[in-house]
Amino acid sequence: MANATSANLKLTVQTTGENSGTWGQITNTNLLILEQAIGGYDSVGITAAATLTFSNGALSNGKNQVLRLTGTISGNKNVVIPDGIEKTYLVENATSGAHTVTFKTSSGTGATWAATDKGYKIVYSDGTNVVDITADLGDISSGAITATGHIIPGANDTYDLGTTTAVWQNLYTGDLHLSNQAKNQGNIVDGTKGNWTLQEGKDNIFMINNISGEKFKINLSKIKGDS
Repeated sequence: MANATSANLKLTVQTTGENSGTWGQITNTNLLILEQAIGGYDSVGITAAATLTFSNGALSNGKNQVLRLTGTISGNKNVVIPDGIEKTYLVENATSGAHTVTFKTSSGTGATWAATDKGYKIVYSDGTNVVDITADLGDISSGAITATGHIIPGANDTYDLGTTTAVWQNLYTGDLHLSNQAKNQGNIVDGTKGNWTLQEGKDNIFMINNISGEKFKINLSKIKGDS
């Protein structure tokens, strides 16, 4: 009876009594493939659409655990794994160019990075589609979050901080920067778009028009009886 091949990592499944003299080499290759799947890293250029490989009984780029997608792209690109493969991935979109990148199966759906999203995703293939686990991480609750770096949304002018029914109690901030220039439409009063910075002074609050460079102070009236 001939050797068989595993469904996902394409390991060589050896038949008892076969492969005299080559059993050790085949086993070593299987172990290296497992090492790829557990902690392997590869940089994959996707200047053109890319299909990851899963060669039988051999090391292949699609079997790595961590993938870094690179290249200057001039249009939306797909990175494809064959149908029927069940596997998890950590994927970085390190491409240049403002175009989407979709990590998907041959016939199914996948995980898509927005045109300006040069970030990371945790994904898995169930053999039919690629599922973006990262998209659900926002549902994780925490008693407190302390960040030692910037907290940046995955896309511009897309996500909210709080909702109309779940507001933050207090907001502590330094200068406040306000801009609606990324929106398709301007404000609901005169339809224009603006870019302003609010700054604090010793006795006044100032507004700076970042488009015209003009500076204003907000008129403040002291409450009668307040010392």
